[in-house]
Amino acid sequence: MARRPARADRIRLWGHDPDSPKEVDALLDRGGRVAEFPTTRAAAERAREVGALVVAGAPNVVRGGSHAGNVSAAELAAAGLVDALASDYLPTALLPAAVRLAEHGVRSLPEAVALVTSGPASAVGLADRGRIAAGMRADLVLADLSGPHPLVRWVARGQGFIEPSTGL
Repeated sequence: MARRPARADRIRLWGHDPDSPKEVDALLDRGGRVAEFPTTRAAAERAREVGALVVAGAPNVVRGGSHAGNVSAAELAAAGLVDALASDYLPTALLPAAVRLAEHGVRSLPEAVALVTSGPASAVGLADRGRIAAGMRADLVLADLSGPHPLVRWVARGQGFIEPSTGL
């Protein structure tokens, strides 16, 4: 019998909204390696125990909790149970989520930024990006954190630079 692509590590299988350790175990039985948006702390803890990556929602962090009454992503991050934050339904939440985690002392700013850079890269199996290091692919963002909301002032993508019309 041919091996399933997830078991052969040809694709990265994710499990969405696992709500229990049993669901996390079932994900692993199918060859899954990422628990996306665990709805309970118990599911996130089980994922961590078995070596699965845990992805939580950046909007959950920005809102101060789940819109559906699930576990708080900030609570999971504070417990060391989050490897990456995903934009979910609000792509603009990534930077504010990282800043919020740092401002509330949940993670240092570099650790919080890693949750939206190297964390997602690892979760999807891209080892060549997400960190600033020799030989890595990188986009750089200069953000103004002095106001009530983070404001991106400048972006460097690969070899080129993008300057917003507002400038610095």
